[in-house]
Amino acid sequence: MIDTNVKGLLYVSRAVLPGMVARKKGTIINISSIAGHEVYPKGNVYCATKHAVDALTKGMRLDLVDSPVRVCSVDPGLVETEFTVVRFHGDADRARTVYENFTPLTPDDIADVVVFCAMRPLHVTLADVLVLPTHQASATLTHREPKS
Repeated sequence: MIDTNVKGLLYVSRAVLPGMVARKKGTIINISSIAGHEVYPKGNVYCATKHAVDALTKGMRLDLVDSPVRVCSVDPGLVETEFTVVRFHGDADRARTVYENFTPLTPDDIADVVVFCAMRPLHVTLADVLVLPTHQASATLTHREPKS
């Protein structure tokens, strides 16, 4: 998680930012998580990496304030992806229970928000967009419909 969520963000940013600054155009859109806003039990390392994404995003925005490069963060709540199966070490049945009686976000929902951030007028930066499913109020509070 540290390699992907923190080091990956740093390496990619270091590779693309100089070109954006030279062209005087560009938008960095980092993908964080509600876990970058709140810590929850058994999420220590993941939450720490997403808090790091938040700090790096804010730092980049400060460092680039004198350039036209925008720095945004899209921070999803529960999104149904293959990561849940990975998180539970291949246990697909356990992974399915995460979304039981609940409608999570989809990868397409997040892609729509990323495109929306990128397509704003050049004088507009969507600094931090927290995207939640309708029935999620926090990292640990969701409403689940009882099975009928």
